[in-house]
Amino acid sequence: MESNAENVRSQMRKGVLEYCILCILAQREAYASSIIESLKAASMIVVEGTLYPLLIRQKNQGLLSYRWEESTQGPPRKYYCITQKGREQLAEMDNAWNEMVQAIQKLRTSEITVL
Repeated sequence: MESNAENVRSQMRKGVLEYCILCILAQREAYASSIIESLKAASMIVVEGTLYPLLIRQKNQGLLSYRWEESTQGPPRKYYCITQKGREQLAEMDNAWNEMVQAIQKLRTSEITVL
């Protein structure tokens, strides 16, 4: 059974996963397993069953596109890349993230006083 602290971490990760995917693909195109490895390397643990629906949703929204590439180690791989619309969405997410971090920082450091 998942502890409360781990449940909180899990919910927070789910909330920013789409943002993380766009961040990764803004740097380079990648296939699903590579995206998962990048997320794991950043301690954003995710499983394929979570990733694929997000990739499909982002593709359907026009934020991502993909291409097939033959692989020497098995079946062809689907490489995802960010679209111009995805880059625009990422810029909006960057702004929203920075605003949220600043707001939380204010709350954590008691910069806000209520009368």
